Amino acid sequence: PTLGALRGIVARKLDIIPKNQYNFLWVTEFPFFEWNEETAHWDAMHHPFTMPLEECLPYLDTDPGQVRAKCYDMVLNGTELLSGSIRITDWQLQEKMFNVLGLEKEEIDRKFGFLVEAYKYGAPPHGGSGMGLDRLVMTMLAADSLRDVVAFPKVQNASELMSQCPAPADEKALDELGIAVVEE
Repeated sequence: PTLGALRGIVARKLDIIPKNQYNFLWVTEFPFFEWNEETAHWDAMHHPFTMPLEECLPYLDTDPGQVRAKCYDMVLNGTELLSGSIRITDWQLQEKMFNVLGLEKEEIDRKFGFLVEAYKYGAPPHGGSGMGLDRLVMTMLAADSLRDVVAFPKVQNASELMSQCPAPADEKALDELGIAVVEE
């Protein structure tokens, strides 16, 4: 991201970005895993529930760094507008993905057992994506920041000045959720 940000700064300074021109791009087939030197394990670059590309499945056992994911981004003029993926629906493949990430059977069962068990009964192919309309508006208006196009922008500490958000939770809502606030 740092090099991309630098390119953007230089391009704006040199005024070489065409005005009123919209260039869309789909980014697909992202690398699935990234080697983590600190933990000596593979990390999922998106999330561990993304379906790998069919042709990459053999690499799960031999070279996980070669695995590509069925995920996608839509980019407009260098700004990501939409991100999504196709999900794994096969329980054996889901367990294999967790194994590549270095999770033991006990941890998989404790954290994701409900999902793996549900997939044993079958699940249709599914996926999802989410578009940031605020990012689309920001890009189309050539605004410098999301704060310039959002009606109630948050400030640096994630608070929202117009509604004093975040606000203390209401006692009734906490009771319904079985949450107790303990003063120290």
